[in-house]
Amino acid sequence: MKYQMIPRILTILFAVFTLTFLQPEAAFGSPQKPNIIFIVADDLGYGETGAQGETTIPTPKIDAIAQSGIRYTNGYVTGPFCSASRAGFMTGQIQNRFGYEFNPIGAKNEESTHGLPTNIRTMADYLRDQGYSTALIGKWHLGGTASFQPLRRGFDRFFGFLHEGRYFVPYPYEGTTTMLRRPFLPNGKTEGVFPVWERQNSKLFYANTVNTHEPAYDADNPLYDQGQPIEEAEHLTDAFTREAVSFIQHHKDVPFFLYLPYSAVHSPLQATNEYMQRFAHIEPLQRRIFAGMLSHMDDSIGEIMNQVDSLGLTEKTLVVFISDNGGPTAELTSSNEPLKGGKGNLSEGGIRVPFFVTWPDRIPAKTESDAPVTSLDFLPTFLEAAGGDVPEEMDGSGLFQVTPELGGSAVERPFFWRVGKRTALRFGDHKIIRNDKGMKRNQWALYNLRQDISEERDLAESQPETLQKLVDMWGELDAQMVAPLWLPR
Repeated sequence: MKYQMIPRILTILFAVFTLTFLQPEAAFGSPQKPNIIFIVADDLGYGETGAQGETTIPTPKIDAIAQSGIRYTNGYVTGPFCSASRAGFMTGQIQNRFGYEFNPIGAKNEESTHGLPTNIRTMADYLRDQGYSTALIGKWHLGGTASFQPLRRGFDRFFGFLHEGRYFVPYPYEGTTTMLRRPFLPNGKTEGVFPVWERQNSKLFYANTVNTHEPAYDADNPLYDQGQPIEEAEHLTDAFTREAVSFIQHHKDVPFFLYLPYSAVHSPLQATNEYMQRFAHIEPLQRRIFAGMLSHMDDSIGEIMNQVDSLGLTEKTLVVFISDNGGPTAELTSSNEPLKGGKGNLSEGGIRVPFFVTWPDRIPAKTESDAPVTSLDFLPTFLEAAGGDVPEEMDGSGLFQVTPELGGSAVERPFFWRVGKRTALRFGDHKIIRNDKGMKRNQWALYNLRQDISEERDLAESQPETLQKLVDMWGELDAQMVAPLWLPR
């Protein structure tokens, strides 16, 4: 009799082996966990995609993300420039809570104090604990020394660079048109564009678009592949896309988190010959180069989405697209219309950004919401989607909880900003702001953003009670923050 049990026991053991070792979903997590792709454009203005109203530079692939899911018209980031904004959404906390207030640039990226504190967990840390394979393909800008590097911050895969920017192709910039900033041009003029050379395969221009020199982006800022510096033959936008497509292909059977922060459309202004020809009709030259850079990134995002679709992953992939801050209009021509201000300001143009989310399994196509939301909401959303718990210290909320169009409830919650003496807070339809560009020193202004999106009518004198309510609210939040880890140069 006992010998008759052996075939049955072997059958059970084989079934256990099959379920445990041959089924990737059983080994690596529930099939309900969505893949997550988080795409960040660099310095892209609020008004620079077709979904946001731009008509001269087509962005059909980015627009498709908005059209297949939800477009938020009141989507914010927590800082008006690159690094602080990323510190916020990467941790789910207002970055001032741990002293990350300013933007390290150039050699400052190599300072041991200038990085995301190592005791603060990242988006990748949290999602790896949920069974995700994690990758960062692109720009980091949260610390350039060893302890801050992405492979030590929860990412299994890293291909990219650590500082604020990088040339898209190396000197002598072959195959591109390149425009570099110079306060004084070689012809003795302080305005206009000066052609430095014109070769068969490249063109270089100096221009006083902003009264500064182009930074030395590539100095001590190599491209890394798994922590090792490499030489890259392809255009940076293409290289990032290639590596992102490869990561998706190799992780198609397990839940993956792909953080894809492109360096486009951040300076230097540098577009390939192909894209310069596509926009030959656009004047001036500065805007033409910008158009080429944006279109190049748009086509690349299309490649990413095509890979997801070809693998049959579309329905179970949550995709986010935002910009890290508003566009620097003088530097790049990037438009923030109809908003006031741009990168570096706490006016709406510096902190309100394109904000699109798609997840066909959960979000109806062509949804639009004017609910105020923040990039701090992404990490809670990702954790909830993965079936995890949201830590109490996080300042954001899951988007499905705070978006009426997705079954949530309308919630009035304060959004806080502090960059040195520049400060702001939004609560409901109202916003207060102080010491922004062009304002009187230490004087609060009050705006009703639903009625005045361009912040043209200051209501501080006519609505003193509302002003005081928001000022008190800002003060209560500010008391929770800490001093900056470092001061700007």
